[in-house]
Amino acid sequence: MVNIPEYYAGKNVLISGATGFMGKVLLEKLLRSCPEVRSVYVLVRSKAGQSPKTRISEMINSKLFEKLQQDQPDFAEKIIAVNSDLTQPELNLSKADQSILAENIDIVFHCAATVRFSEPLKDAVQLNVLATQMMLALAHRMKHLEVFIHISTAYANCNRELIEEVVYSPSVDYRKLIDTLDWMDDDLVSTLTPKLIGEHPNTYTFTKSLAEYMVQQEAGDLNIAIVRPSIVGASWKEPFPGWIDNFNGPSGIFIAAGKGILRTMRASNNAVADLVPVDVVINTTLAAGWYSGSQVLNRPKSIPVYNCTTGGINPFRWGEVEYCINMSFKTNPLEQAFRRPNVNLRSNPFTNQYWTTVSHTLPALLYDGYLTLMGRKPRYLTLTCVSCTGQSTWKITVWAPKNMSSMKSCRGCLLHANTSTS
Repeated sequence: MVNIPEYYAGKNVLISGATGFMGKVLLEKLLRSCPEVRSVYVLVRSKAGQSPKTRISEMINSKLFEKLQQDQPDFAEKIIAVNSDLTQPELNLSKADQSILAENIDIVFHCAATVRFSEPLKDAVQLNVLATQMMLALAHRMKHLEVFIHISTAYANCNRELIEEVVYSPSVDYRKLIDTLDWMDDDLVSTLTPKLIGEHPNTYTFTKSLAEYMVQQEAGDLNIAIVRPSIVGASWKEPFPGWIDNFNGPSGIFIAAGKGILRTMRASNNAVADLVPVDVVINTTLAAGWYSGSQVLNRPKSIPVYNCTTGGINPFRWGEVEYCINMSFKTNPLEQAFRRPNVNLRSNPFTNQYWTTVSHTLPALLYDGYLTLMGRKPRYLTLTCVSCTGQSTWKITVWAPKNMSSMKSCRGCLLHANTSTS
């Protein structure tokens, strides 16, 4: 079996969501570790008056791509921006672009998705289900396609205590849901959303579950694999430690705690904080593409699923996270902190609500009053409300994702990848 760089050599790769957090890292890692890849097509929409080409040009001039720029000064020539919009029919691709992709693409990485927990159901279905369905339809037309990698989430099936590496049937038929949402107005959809999503805590996990099942049902003869990362955080090693481009997810919590804005949070100290660095997820994704693409003649009967999680093999509990946050920011305080960092995790909802009022709401009101008297814009009560809203999106549950396939893929990566992949 060829190693990973050899497999991707000469291949034309398509990436959706390349301007997102994981998509950027995937693009950089693919070009840097697989220098012989022929070209990388990226689906990008126009935004804020900027063309897809301009957006990509600005993105690759960021710090994330500095190492790649040093190693391969002409790497940008391999990136082909394709105007596309996942909210539009046929992904808003022109007939010419559809033809080019159908004739040339060998590998697809579908990373695009909305990760907002509070996304209205209609929008979440459009971006996470219908867009994936249109990507599959496009993939069926690709004459040389070897593998289609769908990026999901380990929490797509968080209504289950044990999450194995299989695709589960959702409680709702995605076809009927799509038809129903088509004629419903937004107010009615909002009213029915809690009933429709059932045991899922939000529309994000619900629609990602539907997308997985839809991929399984409409795969046909496509060679498909699904990668399910858990809570994706800053990079571990590549392209350099600690890289992140947003304050979503755990990074936002850490910064809010470091600034002294977040003092209390509802969580169990003994629950596993299933955090995984973004570069680990991307390495797993590329390894999954290599492994599935190399096994075309010996494909498994069911779609391979890779739970890219850490809790089962190297558990890190929220109590440890609390300790590390407090010690780290006390030793290395942030500039312009609101107050001394001292976050506490509490599993009791009533105790947490009390300390939310005492440690968040009242200090924010007092400080905003001071800012108003000084003629400045009040802002801390808004930050407190955002923090509380983010915490209330999830309910406390302990999941146990199994990740044997992911471990197998990573072992294969170590056995077959040469030193140029690191």
